[in-house]
Amino acid sequence: RGHTGIEARLDLHGLTLTRAHAVLRRFLARAQGEGLTLVLVITGKGGGAGKDSGKGSGVLRREVPHWLALAEFRSLVVGFEEAHAAHGGGGALYVRVRRG
Repeated sequence: RGHTGIEARLDLHGLTLTRAHAVLRRFLARAQGEGLTLVLVITGKGGGAGKDSGKGSGVLRREVPHWLALAEFRSLVVGFEEAHAAHGGGGALYVRVRRG
């Protein structure tokens, strides 16, 4: 918060849940491999396409925090929190990457 700059960004807008999950996992693994400690994951705030499409309805905004808390991400993620308004607010997350 204010001391560490964002070292990389990932925008998941427009991706299906399946695709977003895979892209997020690869992104975090690469960030860890590069020794990054703070990244921004943009999910969007939702409000677009219908709820069954898996995109545009805030599904990623709801699901990404659940994914980050799963055991499969535990080796990659120390923690996460909602981003400041200047970085997307409720449509983005600061993710602290675990040291490799």
